[in-house]
Amino acid sequence: MTGANKGIGLAITEALVAEGAFVVAGSLTTDNLDGLDRVTAVHVDLASDAGPAALVGKAVELYGGLDVLVNNVGGVRIRVDGFLSTSDEEFEWALRMNFFTCLRATRAALGPMLERGSGAIVNVASVNSFFQPDAATVDYGVAKAAVVNLSKSLSQEFGPKGIRVNCVSPGQVSTDLWLGEHGVAATFADATGVDADTIRANAAAAIATGRFTTPQEVATLVTVLASDRTANVTGVNYVIDGGLIKTT
Repeated sequence: MTGANKGIGLAITEALVAEGAFVVAGSLTTDNLDGLDRVTAVHVDLASDAGPAALVGKAVELYGGLDVLVNNVGGVRIRVDGFLSTSDEEFEWALRMNFFTCLRATRAALGPMLERGSGAIVNVASVNSFFQPDAATVDYGVAKAAVVNLSKSLSQEFGPKGIRVNCVSPGQVSTDLWLGEHGVAATFADATGVDADTIRANAAAAIATGRFTTPQEVATLVTVLASDRTANVTGVNYVIDGGLIKTT
């Protein structure tokens, strides 16, 4: 499990444990993971070249194999000045954080899964992988689109070998990423002079259900896809956005 210490990642970790799993949970900080039952917290820089493989290696070392990989680690920086002000370096950062972390962990996990002849990989993408209302997340959207594309390709190559690969694409989720002191709403508030609470309220109003998704709701979907209850589901990108996207 990557990006496990807070928000969606912590909710997924807790949901997997509730299903009886032993979770090897990697994150740059582990304060929320330390001491959790059935969880081995691993302090690791998943954006480094070797970090994802080190996390997978720890899981194999502890349990002799790997049944499930959840790629959740990622990050977004809001680009309030648009595409022309988003440099190559910022695109590279977004790809490193959101795509290469997933790519490297998946590459490391496939070996142990192939040895067992089974496995499930669930990648947390985003509605921004196909929906860009403005340029504020242009580099993030590109990186998440790459995650979805990779997942679909791998589902075809490794499906005959017993390994399923799926994505979950949340819309706005009630985590610090959107609602925190330095989150999306606060960033737009600083840039536009509009009150952050107004920005949050307007964002919620654009959703059919009138509210953000909870981390636990995302975690439920990820857990189902990781389980044998969806044993013949692969190559799918499930959207959980409260009806934000009206068409697909």
